[in-house]
Amino acid sequence: MPLSPRPATDRAADSDTDREAGFSLLELMVVVVILSILALVIVPRVIDRPDQARVARAKSDLAAIASAVNLYRLDNFRYPTTEQGLTALVTRPASEPVPENWTGYMDRLPVDPWGKPYLYLAPGVHGDFDVFTYGADGTSGGEGVDADIGSWDAN
Repeated sequence: MPLSPRPATDRAADSDTDREAGFSLLELMVVVVILSILALVIVPRVIDRPDQARVARAKSDLAAIASAVNLYRLDNFRYPTTEQGLTALVTRPASEPVPENWTGYMDRLPVDPWGKPYLYLAPGVHGDFDVFTYGADGTSGGEGVDADIGSWDAN
């Protein structure tokens, strides 16, 4: 059975449907502009979050380490010396003054969110002892995520 051509009226209806099936350039440009505006508003807020999370984690670590240092003092009547450092919280110090009632105060020492060890000073500049990190840049001073974060402002 031979195929008969479709009537002209059907072909005209198909061409109208084909023309309206896609998006016009104007519609695409409106969508691109809307997405760009959304990106300008949302991206800066999302990008800043990891830095805020690192600072919050550093403050949490510092509070935990400061608590362990205070427990060390309660048991041994003195803080670890600067030379003994924070490792005195994990392993019994062999250098003087050797703690008599050492029990182990932390399972492991955390490193700061930027991969560097926390620093310890006893007596401290801001109190009986200082536990601190130099922030993202690893050098003293700075602002924002590069600022020093210490046990004196961990709260």
